[in-house]
Amino acid sequence: MVNQTYTVDVLVVGGGTGGTAAAIQAARRGAKTMLVSEFPWLGGMLTSAGVSAPDGNELEAFQTGLWGAFLQELRQRQPGGLDNSWVSFFSYDPQIGAEIFADWVQELPNLHWISGQVPIEVFRQGDSITGVRFADFAVTAKIILDGTELGDLLALAEIPYRWGWELQSEWGEPSAPVGFNTFTQKYPVQAPTYVVIMQDFGDAMSTTFTERSRSVLQRSRSAGVAAAPEIPAAPNYNPSQFTDAWDGYGAETFLNYGRLPGNRFMINWPICGNDYGQGLGRLIESDVSRGEFIQESRWHSRNFAHFIQNQLGRRYGLAEKVFPHAPTAFALHPYYRESRRLLGLTTVREQDILPIAGGRVASIFNDAIAVGNYANDHHYPSVQFSLQPKSIRWGGRWTGTPFTIPYSSLIPATTDGFLVCEKNISVSHIANGATRLQPVVMGIGQAAGMAAAMCVELNCQPRHLPVRSLQTALLEDNRSKTAIIPFFNLPANRSDWLDWQLYYLNNPQAYPDSGYCPCPSENEYPDSAFDKALIRESNCFKGIFSRLEQQEYRFAVTAPAAYQGQNWQLVTLRSHIDEQLRTYPHEQLVTLWGRQNHFGNWLLVEHLNGG
Repeated sequence: MVNQTYTVDVLVVGGGTGGTAAAIQAARRGAKTMLVSEFPWLGGMLTSAGVSAPDGNELEAFQTGLWGAFLQELRQRQPGGLDNSWVSFFSYDPQIGAEIFADWVQELPNLHWISGQVPIEVFRQGDSITGVRFADFAVTAKIILDGTELGDLLALAEIPYRWGWELQSEWGEPSAPVGFNTFTQKYPVQAPTYVVIMQDFGDAMSTTFTERSRSVLQRSRSAGVAAAPEIPAAPNYNPSQFTDAWDGYGAETFLNYGRLPGNRFMINWPICGNDYGQGLGRLIESDVSRGEFIQESRWHSRNFAHFIQNQLGRRYGLAEKVFPHAPTAFALHPYYRESRRLLGLTTVREQDILPIAGGRVASIFNDAIAVGNYANDHHYPSVQFSLQPKSIRWGGRWTGTPFTIPYSSLIPATTDGFLVCEKNISVSHIANGATRLQPVVMGIGQAAGMAAAMCVELNCQPRHLPVRSLQTALLEDNRSKTAIIPFFNLPANRSDWLDWQLYYLNNPQAYPDSGYCPCPSENEYPDSAFDKALIRESNCFKGIFSRLEQQEYRFAVTAPAAYQGQNWQLVTLRSHIDEQLRTYPHEQLVTLWGRQNHFGNWLLVEHLNGG
């Protein structure tokens, strides 16, 4: 029974990565906004799903918009910094991420957040969506956004969507299958993962797993020191599923994959790990079948944690007091890599995320509103699916070729009053492997929220919003300006950043396939507060620089004495440092400033000699 009806300008349903960003941006623009979430934490993949070691948009030039602001807040709030794992440059306590989003929402008097609610019905007037009903209230709005994890509003509103694979004959995608088969039937979408956080309960001074630490634990047991509580197996336990989980890596490297502060480990492991893909169709069949899948996937992760503890010892157990529910080591919901996908005005295909022939970037959409750069990554348990490569070496490591997201992929083909802002954009199953990552979804959400607020201002439908006005608003946002044209060497702290962004929006045919803006390089960089802060947080090291390959660098430390004789990989996220590393003489003494990541065995270089 509906007890109350709210009337707002913008309604965002779902508090995931994109939905949270959309609500914050719409409210910051001035729209009267309501955000209704299922869970008590906002941020989705970045927080409530437990993926607090995010991938993509890691280069300094791509740390813009709300994503860049989120990273800046994390750097200020996370004790000990973000250099904790080798899978990501940013790993943090998910609770801190949730606190950031909650603080951003709380500071906006025109943003009303209600948690613990899911949509039950969508109201329509002809071809326009006008409102949403929840358990005991309803909301009418001028623009409604679907920010749910699985595109639930698309189904409720009967807006056409895709689920599953498209064949190569559809768009000519090079990695798409020629015909449907048992594999595409078994895995219609990518497998989710129910993230679980484990804890090292052993020696507080220990930071790595070694045979010595195993013997220390055994001696501790015999001395009566308490070990971690035993992790019981779930009903569907089958240890053979996990047998080869860290073969080829070793236990220490496996654990440090998603290492978090406080001797905790994010368990989100794709190789014989806790990806779960049994009966994926149940996710959209009914609430009951979805609940069954979620229960099984959580059991699967509990079983993997049980296996890890049995193999590596009782110093490893379930972490305590991580998430705001019981059991607290398990995320609030699975990490969904794919959802229902809108049938929109434009569909992002594999060709749109792959590099231009002979280049290092994808072609640019004229109505681009967000940037991504992650490799195309698909998850199917126990199956290696071959995809066209879009990875490149940059800054001494692997990254992905940049691509853009078009505004028209957020707009339904035939429905008004509605936008999507999550993994549910109009995208092919193949391309979803790159567009689904947390930073690009955050950018999609920010653009959708800005578009919704501007539609209210101009009293127009999303399909009629002048895209150049939207792009300019995103570029000039006074709180979190966001890049639209991706360049490796154009960070947002440059004084000419906006000029170059606007130039290539006006002249897209001039966009260089190298991904490098033809602007002056490192000598012209401003001595900004951002630069000074990065250097201030770094340490000074001296040593011998070696080039193994054009984009593979080693560093033999000679000073400080505490690190003498150690050999580290050199990596950077800064374009002018990348330029210096590419030209630095082999086997030369170098002085640099950076932050060591012990678990990735690299030094993240922020300043090089005079750089």
